[in-house]
Amino acid sequence: MLTSDWLNRLSPHAARMTDTHLGEVIAADPGRAETFSLTVGPVHGCFARQKYDAAAWSALVDLAVDRDLPNAIAALFDGDMVNTSEQRPALHTALRSELGDSAIARRAHLEARAARLRMAELVAELEASEITDIINVGIGGSDLGPRLIADALADVGPRRFRVHFLANVDGHAAQRILAGLNPQTTAAVLVSKSFTTQETLLNGALIRDWLSGAQRMYAVSANLAEASAFGIGAERLLPMWDWVGGRYSLWSAVGFAAALAIGMPAFDRLLAGAAAMDAHVRRTPIADNLAARHALTAIWNRNALGFDGQLVLPYDERLALLPAYLQQLVMESLGKSVRADGEPVGCATVPALWGGTGTSSQHSFFQALHQGTDRIPADFVGVIGADHDHAKNHRVLLAHLLAQAQSLALGEDSAEPHRRYPGDRPSTLLLLDALTPESLGALLALYEHSVYLQGCLWGINPFDQWGVQLGKRLADRLLPAVEDRRVVPEDPVTAALLGHIRAVQARRSA
Repeated sequence: MLTSDWLNRLSPHAARMTDTHLGEVIAADPGRAETFSLTVGPVHGCFARQKYDAAAWSALVDLAVDRDLPNAIAALFDGDMVNTSEQRPALHTALRSELGDSAIARRAHLEARAARLRMAELVAELEASEITDIINVGIGGSDLGPRLIADALADVGPRRFRVHFLANVDGHAAQRILAGLNPQTTAAVLVSKSFTTQETLLNGALIRDWLSGAQRMYAVSANLAEASAFGIGAERLLPMWDWVGGRYSLWSAVGFAAALAIGMPAFDRLLAGAAAMDAHVRRTPIADNLAARHALTAIWNRNALGFDGQLVLPYDERLALLPAYLQQLVMESLGKSVRADGEPVGCATVPALWGGTGTSSQHSFFQALHQGTDRIPADFVGVIGADHDHAKNHRVLLAHLLAQAQSLALGEDSAEPHRRYPGDRPSTLLLLDALTPESLGALLALYEHSVYLQGCLWGINPFDQWGVQLGKRLADRLLPAVEDRRVVPEDPVTAALLGHIRAVQARRSA
């Protein structure tokens, strides 16, 4: 874990960098853009505007060696019990690549391949049917990943289906989706690892009633018995496994709706792109490992420089959902204050991650980025090759992407205080050759591996999410009070708020 000894070893470098403007760091190293960049297939990562120099980077590599990141990477691929609190492996890499050396990893890959073949059969059956619309019912990892894939790769090929995503238990979400659909030409996919998720089951029952039965409903779950009890026939069930966490599962049958949206060949290409990044991470030494570079940069910004935020800024409208997807991947994985052994971490962990697309977000929160009191590191994500005929638009988009990263780093002085830009804002620029299934798969796999390695460096478990359970349990206990005014909650603030809710409801129904 990141011990006080290591924090002390990083602190002289952090002090030196804190006292040096990022513009000076860049000016002092003319070859920095080459030495602080890595290219893996269609993904180019430029870290030249991160606020470290060669000596600080060397110290970070020493940290990675001390924490034995190469063996940690091997443990992930080989199916070791890296999810310590639940005593499970985390074999999401086996869903797309065959790089684990253990029997458990090879078996997991065979199971995943068999499930994908079965998923391909179901995709083909639906493509040959009269179905025109698909509703994916799931929340969290059962929604964000497939939704991102379907949206980002919508233009990859001809779309056979209109795919809709229903996650929120709020009935307005279901009402808006169903308003434009015909139940006779609509099928639904329920995605829930446990098949006990309240939001998914409630929305699933609503859809089942709207469809007049479960004949056109499919399910993806590790609890096939409960899915069957819901009324979904075995021929329409696809498996999940307890060795895949929800937010790492889009590569599995959880991506069924995404495969229906973009076609099975494109879905296979997505997995191939992720597998290529897996191979790089598995086989490349730490100093030249893109995922390790990304993870060590995150640790440096959080613990050495003390930044408590992180931005994701995709400059491609097709990646508009990337910040939301990464919020779950990063913050649910790394939002921990105790180590895997149950002891306090002893240092800051996950920053608050947020973002938006360029250039739209330049007209919302970029003012605070340039001239606000907080400095927030950013990941800019750009796409070099456009897939439209509006060449001028794309040139302007790329100019804005490059300009924003440059201006945040260098700033600009002025005799007029209101026109002064302090700069000294670090960023990473991730450039994709084009937005293809392969490049998107590689990008998402890069972030997955970075998150895992950050967890290793902090000594925390990035594969459990106990923090989401308390609010769910309280909601279950409060539901009787919401449904029956004779039930009074113990918490006085909740009781007062419920009283106000009931008063407004009474006025509306009068």
